[in-house]
Amino acid sequence: MYNATQKVISLSGGREIIIETGKLAKQADGSVVVKQGNTMLLATVTAAKEAKDDCDFMPLSVEYKEKYASCGRFPGGFLKREGRASDYEILVSRLIDRALRPLFPSDFHAEVFVTVNLISADKDIMPDALAGLAASAALAVSDVPFGGPISEVRVSRINGEFVINPTFSQNADADLDIMVGATIDNILMVEGEMKEVSEAVMLDAIKFAHEEIKKHCAAQIELSKELGKDVKRTYCHESNDEELRQQVIAATYDKAYEIAKSMTAKHERSEKFDALEAEFEAQFSEEFLAEKGALIKRYFHDDVLKKAMRNMILDEGIRLDGRKTTEIRPIWCEVDYLPAAHGSAVFTRGETQSLTTVTLGTKLDEKQIDDVLVKGTEQFVLHYNFPPFSTGEARPARGLSRREIGHGNLAWRALKPMVPVGEENPYAVRVVSDILESNGSSSMATVCAGTLALMDAGVKIKKPVSGIAMGLITDAKTGKYAVLSDILGDEDHLGDMDFKVTGTKDGITATQMDIKVDGLSYEVLANALEQAKQGRMHILGKILETISEPRAELKPFVPRIEQIVIPQEFIGAVIGPGGKVIQEIQKTTGTTITITEKDEKGYVDIFGENKEALEAAMARIKGIVAIPEVGEIYRGKIRSIVAFGAFVEIMPGKDGLLHISEIANKRFETMEETGLKEGDMIEVKLIGVDPKNGKLKLSKKALLKSDKQ
Repeated sequence: MYNATQKVISLSGGREIIIETGKLAKQADGSVVVKQGNTMLLATVTAAKEAKDDCDFMPLSVEYKEKYASCGRFPGGFLKREGRASDYEILVSRLIDRALRPLFPSDFHAEVFVTVNLISADKDIMPDALAGLAASAALAVSDVPFGGPISEVRVSRINGEFVINPTFSQNADADLDIMVGATIDNILMVEGEMKEVSEAVMLDAIKFAHEEIKKHCAAQIELSKELGKDVKRTYCHESNDEELRQQVIAATYDKAYEIAKSMTAKHERSEKFDALEAEFEAQFSEEFLAEKGALIKRYFHDDVLKKAMRNMILDEGIRLDGRKTTEIRPIWCEVDYLPAAHGSAVFTRGETQSLTTVTLGTKLDEKQIDDVLVKGTEQFVLHYNFPPFSTGEARPARGLSRREIGHGNLAWRALKPMVPVGEENPYAVRVVSDILESNGSSSMATVCAGTLALMDAGVKIKKPVSGIAMGLITDAKTGKYAVLSDILGDEDHLGDMDFKVTGTKDGITATQMDIKVDGLSYEVLANALEQAKQGRMHILGKILETISEPRAELKPFVPRIEQIVIPQEFIGAVIGPGGKVIQEIQKTTGTTITITEKDEKGYVDIFGENKEALEAAMARIKGIVAIPEVGEIYRGKIRSIVAFGAFVEIMPGKDGLLHISEIANKRFETMEETGLKEGDMIEVKLIGVDPKNGKLKLSKKALLKSDKQ
């Protein structure tokens, strides 16, 4: 038997979210089912009792998984079972992770596993908006130490109004779509896309989301208290030596401060810091370092390097590379760098560099989407690669990381609103960003390089897009803070916020924000957004100096696509029985042809290597879909001879009967007397169409009469 406990959260429009615990997965440290409508998520959390030796970080693993059975579907593929996580599942896992991770105690190092499964799916409810709440609620009903609860909600602006957790169908009309994660007091995480909205609108959306999140957190606090889970387990995962800490600070802080102020390059600065640490450790025996070496490294990182850099910025306004807080690193750009690519660009900002390519393809090259709740194709895709050599690491590249998927998705969202699709652009578009150097915000370099490469390829983007990563350094005791434009890798790692913003000259297209400090005010966020706008405009200016608009023409070696829209009833004629007609056209003309049915029309895309091939295929298709007109003269081929006349193909796939009485001005008894043979090319006039069956009536005699006249 079981004893279930529930909490109900009311949403607008009479909707409810139900949190239930005590019924499923009771052997986990914490488990809940979160339900809205017919959508149900099962979230569990388990944590090791002790930390592994020498672990000084938070070993958190978050997995979000959608079950195909949840909406009555079979998985694709040969095995017919769920396999590795899809990009979408990885992105949702990252959204949960980024909100949870900062709230575990800094000295808690036991392995924690959070799993969220979609077990029932309403086809119009977006489950990712409930996943963060489910994960937090599982932690709330466990004894795992956690500084939450948190929740995540989607807020969209639809017809000028903000909506919390809209449906799939509602969200199709949104011009702002963001996910916000927060505690009852503080914003933790923001990610989403917009259609050129202002900074003020985005800030209002975050505030609107936070008011809803406060209700979610209150419900979890009540649930935790009811179950007696507001008191968490005791643990001891760190041993400290305060005397050693002060010894490290006294011996190295001033020297580290001077190194930080020396304005050296990333690797040189890192080598100097390593040498300083080694110099301090040299005074100790191997036995002492075996026991206390990990503590020295932690104190040197947290109490020396981190504080030196932060104090330097707050007290003197000096950054590691000598820039002012609002200053952008030097930028250089180049397009058409790769002569054989359809489009290419190099974007370099400081020590961050992206080499980006654009490839144009056919409908057959579009990305196939077969997620549990979303099926279809994606015409525009962007892939991001981050090889180890980009940061000077000597290690092999092993598969695609979650970080690469997340960064690529952010850049894709940034550019997506500006890339024409559908009738405006018949090409499938693939952008690939290879990061060749990295020291701060390679995802924003990808956005900038992507804009350059798209324009180099001749893709008629609506407006160019630029992006910037902002940072924040705060001091809770003094109230001082500094917003940093175009942050370095160290400023991201040691700072209090990583805030990426992309957009055109007219508004924001995407954002990603992670906040690592409590009590960040909306005033600071507003200042960061305004400073980001100024930085984006500066970077956009550098892009436009390199290439001001998309090239007027595609490059000569780019295969061309011609599109023709045909009536729906002719789609079958173009395809032919078993695809016979379309395959024959492709074979004889050397083209690739795709047909998409939409809005009761057929969109035919013809992809060919040269103009002649395109024209030949286009002529064949136009012939099939053309409607013969009575009174018009056609030159056709005799397909067959019968006793009462000949069947003549006047257009591809369209035969008419030339009756024996319509061949000449005299009477023929047999077809042999006419001299006509199969395969002959003759001119005929269309003199009528049978209204009952649509059969065409042809005449050669009518042309002879015209000649006499």
